[in-house]
Amino acid sequence: MNIIISPDSFKGTLSAKEAGMAIREGIQSVRPDINCTVVPIADGGEGTLEALVDATAGRLIDVPVLDPLGREIVAHYGILGDGVTAVIEMAEASGITHIAPTDRNPLRASTFGTGQLIRHALDEGCRKFIVAIGGSATNDGGIGALRALGIRFYDTSGMELRTHLPDYLQLGEIDLSDFDSRIASCDFSIACDVDNPLLGERGATAVFGPQKGVTPELASILENVLQRYADVVYKLTGQAHHLRAGAGAAGGLGMALLAFFPAHLERGIDSVLDAIEYDQYLREADLVITGEGKSDVQTLSGKAPLGVAERARRVGVKVALLSGMIPSQEKSLLVPHFSYVEAIVSRECTVEQALSKPYEALAQAAARLGRKL
Repeated sequence: MNIIISPDSFKGTLSAKEAGMAIREGIQSVRPDINCTVVPIADGGEGTLEALVDATAGRLIDVPVLDPLGREIVAHYGILGDGVTAVIEMAEASGITHIAPTDRNPLRASTFGTGQLIRHALDEGCRKFIVAIGGSATNDGGIGALRALGIRFYDTSGMELRTHLPDYLQLGEIDLSDFDSRIASCDFSIACDVDNPLLGERGATAVFGPQKGVTPELASILENVLQRYADVVYKLTGQAHHLRAGAGAAGGLGMALLAFFPAHLERGIDSVLDAIEYDQYLREADLVITGEGKSDVQTLSGKAPLGVAERARRVGVKVALLSGMIPSQEKSLLVPHFSYVEAIVSRECTVEQALSKPYEALAQAAARLGRKL
């Protein structure tokens, strides 16, 4: 029997790779006859970079960049095993985890560092990109990333605009003459699980701004900045990119990528599964085991376990869901999508025990699942 073990990270406790190893250990402790292959996955959020690099025997590249507030840090991106595909996890350079809650300043926070990562990958010869755009600290519409790649912004009097977002209320021109010409020959897959437009009640500022420090007083300023930006982009390109699904992701970085790059949006888990050629693993599989820290109704909105289950179902492979916690009242919603549904937290293991020794607890839960196979 061949089992593919493909968990997402158990956030706060185990990486996707660690979770896969624990599941393999648990299965083989009761079924040593089973052949287990660990293929970690992610859904485009935290852990995507590590999962893709591990799964393809790629490598991590360290790059000095500017964090959202312009401070020098070292961030990472990945080059996959094919040698030409770069994985940019924008939170590495422009993520909210780089800024203490008391220091969050959405009028200054910039995606410049993300643009630096893209530029470095271009220098390394990469021409295919997977850009995971979750976890941002920014509300700059991707302006910082575009500046890092050569685009210039000018106000109505011809003065160049830089980092202070309120100045963009006077945006008059976007100059593409120095935009990195290599980008035109690239392919950018944007791993994104939100469909918000740039502006309005479901836009970047209204929905995602508060967690980045956007107060009611700042909200109108930032919304007006993005409106002005959207108007100038429309005038330049002739297309209403600000209305496109996903344009509001990562504080508007989604729109910048859609408007100025050869880019397309993909559900995060689909980008990951395509990049690691997951269908090839399924050809030899009798069962897939997937999981995450907590599975509930949100799992069915396109998170990693559901994406795995959908792929496996196409080729007739059964899928087991093994997660940290599954609320009892929501288990019935998950059962139609998986052949087995198992959780660490159970009669045999309390929440406290699971959190204190997560690796061991997951291995034990996998052993319980193994006895059912």
